[in-house]
Amino acid sequence: MNVVEFIKEKKQRFQQNNAEFRARIEPQFKSLSELLSKTIANTLNNPWMSRFNHEDSSDSTDPLVLLPKAADMYRKLENQLGEETFVGEWFLVDQNCINQFANVTGDQQWIHTDPERAAQESPFKTTIAHGFLTLALLPMLTDSVDDKNNPYPEAKMAVNYGLNQVRFPFPVKSGSRVRARSKLVGLTPMRKSIELIHEVSIEVENSKRLACVAETVLRLYF
Repeated sequence: MNVVEFIKEKKQRFQQNNAEFRARIEPQFKSLSELLSKTIANTLNNPWMSRFNHEDSSDSTDPLVLLPKAADMYRKLENQLGEETFVGEWFLVDQNCINQFANVTGDQQWIHTDPERAAQESPFKTTIAHGFLTLALLPMLTDSVDDKNNPYPEAKMAVNYGLNQVRFPFPVKSGSRVRARSKLVGLTPMRKSIELIHEVSIEVENSKRLACVAETVLRLYF
């Protein structure tokens, strides 16, 4: 068998094997594709998603037209970009507060819940608050859940959309007082909402280091 015939035979075998492989695998891909399409359709048809997500995308090629109330709010917020918009009151994080969070979350690690052991073994010589406890206090520390002092009265609803990043540079020792400072760092108009990004810093009284720095994402719906 010369070289040309050898290459031709190998090519024919490869094409045959490739056809057999495709015949076996294509039905599986088809089934997977149908399942994926069905899952996406079910997700987008979910009342929560259909109301707040894909219909409120800013990626549409149609001109973006804000509702009058939303447009007024956007102009007001635009003037606050880059500015500190809030400084909260001091809040005491005591052992009772830490214990309640530990009971709710199931995180009973001794560095949080055992003052005697912490006094002897912890480098902080006392119990410390969970990092996620500090994070969970953000709505209260920033006054964003106070109906009597609503910073966005024009909006029908405010939705916590998530967090871009979170850091816990310094622990909050039991018995410490903390407070929040908030700066508006991002503002995005959408069809039915405005997305706000705040940089929230949690201060510890009598400490130069911050307990938490987080970028929060809030959407206002009109």
